[in-house]
Amino acid sequence: MQNHFSLEIAVDTIEAAAAAQRAGADRVELCEELTVGGLTPDLALLRGVKRLLQIPIFVMIRPRVGDFVYSASEFEDMQDSISAAKNVGAHGIVLGILTPDHGVDIKRTSDLVALAKPLPATFHRAFDHADVLPQALEDIVQSGATRILTSGAAATALEGSRTIAQLILAAGQRVKIVPGAGINPENILQVAAATRASEFHSGLSSALPYPRTDYSAFEEAIRKLVAGLDSLARSSTQDSQ
Repeated sequence: MQNHFSLEIAVDTIEAAAAAQRAGADRVELCEELTVGGLTPDLALLRGVKRLLQIPIFVMIRPRVGDFVYSASEFEDMQDSISAAKNVGAHGIVLGILTPDHGVDIKRTSDLVALAKPLPATFHRAFDHADVLPQALEDIVQSGATRILTSGAAATALEGSRTIAQLILAAGQRVKIVPGAGINPENILQVAAATRASEFHSGLSSALPYPRTDYSAFEEAIRKLVAGLDSLARSSTQDSQ
């Protein structure tokens, strides 16, 4: 088992980003419209979050809802969004492009990863829509992306934990596999034990306030996630001594 764990929290408001930082998250994934899986955030939102946070900000690059097969103009929009996010001071980029036959679009992914450099690029859960996950893993490694966010093609990371564990073994040190989808304080230790992952992603949608006014429950849920991972790290360290 790992003795260090990282927690990424998906946020779509300044208030949620601030709550994530206060609660001890290691970084945020900044989006708009988390209810549809997250879209490219407005630059004004990114600037506001950048002024407030000291932890890293990874920016979602997704021009629309729906599938992950993009037109030439949508691909240009993604390129422009990456350049703009870099200029504002993002710390990482999150993206995903597939081909019409449900494989990774290696050429376009590689182009975006190269454009993002020196920022690291995460291939998001478009990965879970690929027909053959082991091949998709190899294609993403070839693209130069540094992380893959996945539920193991299941509804939740817990349900897909066996597949995620297999992906982590196949990836080795070439790319980081990050479990995400449905991770909460009640199941994160199960996911960690089943996958042996070192990084985790959570949106905690059930803890988000509607309307978005009081983020205390959201912040408390993140604190519980952090506490769970901290306790796991301590026990792993003791076991290794």
